[in-house]
Amino acid sequence: MPQLSVVVPVFNERDNIPSLLAEIATALRGRVDYEVIYVDDDSVDDSRAVLIAQKVAHPELRVLHHVSRSGQSTAVWNGVRAARSPWIATLDGDGQNDPADIPKLLAARDAAAGAVQLFAGWRTTRRDSFNKRLSSKIANAVRSRMLRDATPDTGCGLKLFEREVFLRLPYFDHMHRYLPALVRRAGGHSQSVPVGHRPRTAGVSKYGMLDRLWVGLADLRGVAWLMRRGKVTRIEEL
Repeated sequence: MPQLSVVVPVFNERDNIPSLLAEIATALRGRVDYEVIYVDDDSVDDSRAVLIAQKVAHPELRVLHHVSRSGQSTAVWNGVRAARSPWIATLDGDGQNDPADIPKLLAARDAAAGAVQLFAGWRTTRRDSFNKRLSSKIANAVRSRMLRDATPDTGCGLKLFEREVFLRLPYFDHMHRYLPALVRRAGGHSQSVPVGHRPRTAGVSKYGMLDRLWVGLADLRGVAWLMRRGKVTRIEEL
């Protein structure tokens, strides 16, 4: 059984797949027994063919395919469900997260208290367009004010968490952006870990500024409701 499952959701990222897989192997081979689970969200390019071809060079690779487009959160959720390791690392498939930071998250886990169940990447220096940085800054400020999740960057795709904890969280579209708040609602804690961020070198972004704004506002209301209604009660057996 692998010690770590790396889950990568992708949609139309054929040009980023080979290089990202090579970087994951460089970061993890010889350090930890791992598997990589790519979840293709019904891409319309040849991402699936590229992934299948990469199995020769990367025996750790598993490929899942959505038969209909379902979104990033569903891709992450299905990847986690299929994972064989008790610990999950997630990466965006666009190559902007650096796999070399995964060992940094593992080191933070090994040094942390047991109550920390989520280690979230914190992109201290963003390598995005002005509009994307602005929309993220606004979204983080509004989210922090409403949810009080004490997390500077929930939008970073680079995260490390316990599989069992994740599968107990309420599932909904876009849930991957609110994992620190959802883990806190379940009685756990998260820790932000500074990580690198890189400019996109191939493919195009799948999100626009207005998409993030309007969808984010609707999600925030729902997550705020969940936070208010959640209750964690410690029990003891007598």
